[in-house]
Amino acid sequence: MGSDAHVVVVGDPGLLDVARRRVDDLEQRWSRFLPDSEISRLNRGRGAPLRVSRETIELVRRAVDAWRRTGGRFDPTVLGDLVRAGYDRPFEAVVVSPGAGVSVLRRDCGGIRLDAGASTVQLPAHTGFDPGGIGKGLAADLVAGELLAAGADGACVNIGGDVRVEGSSDDARLDGRWIVAVDHPSRPAPAAVVALTAGAVATSTTAKRAWAVDGEWRHHLVDPGTGRSLRSPVVAVTAVAREAADAEVATKAAFLASPGAELATLDELGCDGLVVDADGGTRRSAGLHRFLVENAEVPA
Repeated sequence: MGSDAHVVVVGDPGLLDVARRRVDDLEQRWSRFLPDSEISRLNRGRGAPLRVSRETIELVRRAVDAWRRTGGRFDPTVLGDLVRAGYDRPFEAVVVSPGAGVSVLRRDCGGIRLDAGASTVQLPAHTGFDPGGIGKGLAADLVAGELLAAGADGACVNIGGDVRVEGSSDDARLDGRWIVAVDHPSRPAPAAVVALTAGAVATSTTAKRAWAVDGEWRHHLVDPGTGRSLRSPVVAVTAVAREAADAEVATKAAFLASPGAELATLDELGCDGLVVDADGGTRRSAGLHRFLVENAEVPA
C-alpha cells in the first residue's frame, strides 16, 4: 500500500512469518498500486458488482461508515482527485477503464453498494475508491488481533505510521506498556511520547507525500469540498484511539475541521491527540496526558 511495515511480536518468533504473510496478503488485496488487487479490479469494474473477499467487504464498509460519521470530511472516493493532482505513480495506479479518462471520476461515497451476503461491492460508474490511510490502519488492526489470537503475548504492528498495539510489550519499566513516539514534522525530537497497553496511534501530515506540478505544491490530503490538496494552517494531526482505522479517520476529519476546531473534532470522534501548527507549535487534547510519558527513552 505504498508504505513500510514494522511488526514486533512478544512470544513465539514464528508468528513473525505469520504476520509477514498476512501483511502481504492484505497488500495484494488492497493496494491501488497493484493492477490485480481487488481494489484495482473494483475501480476498473465501476458500475458493476464485483465479488470480493470478506476483508475487502469490511474495508469498504468501514470506509463508508467513516464517511457518514464525519459528515463527508473523510471520503474514500477521492481517487480521481488524487490522480488528477499527480499522485498516480507507479503507472498501475491509474485504474480507469480503457477510453475513460480520469476526468470522469468524481466523489460519490453514498452511491457505493455493499451486499455482504453475496460478498459484492458495486461502485458508481463515475466513482473510484482509494483505501488510503484507513486501509493501512485496518490492516494494522487485523494483523495485531490475529497475532494475539494465534498465541502471541503481545504485538505491535506499524503500517505506514498507523500503529496498533495489543498485549504486553515485555518491558517491565512501563509495566508492559508499549512506547510510541509521535514524530514532529519539522524537529528531530518527538512531538510527544505515549504509552499504551492496548490501542492505536495514527498521524496524518502534509509534510510528507508532497510534490509539485507546474510550480504548485500538492500533497495527498484532498479536501473533498474542493477536490484539491487541502490548505490548512495545521501540518500534522495525531490521534490516539482504540483501533488504528478509527484513529486514521479522526486525523483526516480533524484536518478538515475549521481552524482551531481540530482538537474538538478528535474529541467528537472519541479520540485524544495533538495538532502541530505551521509554526511548529503543538496543541494537545485535554485527555492526552493519560498516555504521555515524560523524558522517555525512545529506541532509535
